[in-house]
Amino acid sequence: MRAYRVAYDGRPYHGFQRQPDVDTVEGRLRSALVRLGVCERGDGLPECYAAAGRTDAGVSARAQTVAFDAPAWLSPAAFNGELPDDIRVWASVDVSEGFHATHDATERTYTYYLYAPTDADRLGREPVNDERWGEAVDALAGSHDFHNLTSDDTGTERTVDIDWTRDGQFLVVRLTAGGFCRQLVRRLVSLAAAVADGSAQLSKVDRILSPESASGPDGVPPAPPEPLVLTDVRYPNVTFSRDEDAAADARAVFEHRRTEARTTARVADHITDGL
Repeated sequence: MRAYRVAYDGRPYHGFQRQPDVDTVEGRLRSALVRLGVCERGDGLPECYAAAGRTDAGVSARAQTVAFDAPAWLSPAAFNGELPDDIRVWASVDVSEGFHATHDATERTYTYYLYAPTDADRLGREPVNDERWGEAVDALAGSHDFHNLTSDDTGTERTVDIDWTRDGQFLVVRLTAGGFCRQLVRRLVSLAAAVADGSAQLSKVDRILSPESASGPDGVPPAPPEPLVLTDVRYPNVTFSRDEDAAADARAVFEHRRTEARTTARVADHITDGL
C-alpha cells in the first residue's frame, strides 16, 4: 500500500470524484493508472483505493491524498508522466495494509482566499469590516450542528477551528476539522462575509446554528469554489516523503500559472484604468 499527495488546479474540472461524461480529477488519475498498467480498463479502481476528500467543482488542492495497492516502481514522477500538467503528484509514503485515505484522516485543512476590500471597490461591493468578520468567525467556530450550512442529512455535528489573517485586499481563512459536510466550508465563509459587509446581522449566525431549518431567504448560499484549496490532510504516524524532482516539476507548473494570472490581471488593469 502506498499513499500519494496530489496537487491540482481544480478550476477546469467538475470536482474530484469520478462522474459519468464529465472531466474530473479522479477520472484523470484513473486514466493515468490504466495507461501505466496499474489499473485495468473498465470502471474499476486499483485494489484498496480511497481518497481523502471529494472537492467540489472548481476547488483546488495542494494535499489531496489517494492510497491504493501500488507497485514499487510507481513513484510520483512516474505517475506524473501520464497526468495533465494541472494535476501533479509530489510526495508518497508506504502505509500499512488496511490504511484508508478517507477514514484514517484525523484532520483536514482548507484555505479560502476571500476578496475582502476594506473600501468600496469599482464594482460597488460593500467594504468588509474586519471586526464584524472576526465576531462572525468566533461565533461559527467550535462545535455546532451545521445542518443549515449543508445539504447533508446526517453527520452535521462538527467541530471546526477557524483562523484568519488579512493580506492586503484578501482575507486568508484557514478552516480545520476532522471532516467537513458538503459545502460547509464555502457556506461558513459566505455567512461570515455577509456579516462582515453588513448584508447580514450577526444575529443571523445564531439563527443558522439553531435547531430550526433555514431555507429560502433565510438560507446561506455557498461562496464561489475557485478561491478554495484543500491545504492539508493529516494522518497519525504517517510522514510523506517529498519526491524532489516531482515537487520541482509541480512548482514549475504552478509558477507558470501564477505568471499567466498576473499577466492577465495587468492587462485587465490597463484596460480598466483607461476607460
